[in-house]
Order: sequence, then C-alpha cells, then structure tokens
Amino acid sequence: MPALNVEFSDRELEDLRQIAKERGTSMKALVREAAAADIARHRALQEGAEAFRRFFATHADEFAAAFPDDEPPVKGAGRAA
Repeated sequence: MPALNVEFSDRELEDLRQIAKERGTSMKALVREAAAADIARHRALQEGAEAFRRFFATHADEFAAAFPDDEPPVKGAGRAA
C-alpha cells in the first residue's frame, strides 16, 4: 500500500498523541481515519452539488418563473443606442 509522510508541528504531534491515547488507537489509525472521513465528506459534497445542478437544470423554467427578478438580462434587450 502506498504511504505518505506528513509533517506536523510539535504542538500538533502532541495533540495527536493525546487524542490517540484517549481513543485507545494508534496515531497512524487516527490520522488515516481523519483523512478517510474528509475524503468521504468531499465525495458527498461533490455528489450533492451534481444532484443540485441536475435538479436545477431540469427545473430551470420553473425557477425562472418563480424568481423573475433573479434572471440575467437578455442580450440585446435594454436601451437603444
């Protein structure tokens, strides 16, 4: 399995040691779990954003009708030169 060396400040390292001790786990496991949780959160946010984009695209006309003041101006519309 590939590995990654990560540098921490003395304070961060001491905090990690304390947290790992309190949880009864290793520092390696603690850091790996934190990284895995962040990866999962990032993926969920990406999936949620994509679901919203699909929903919005599907219902764009409904949004435009419900919020006409928020629609961008039409090109070529407006005052004549």
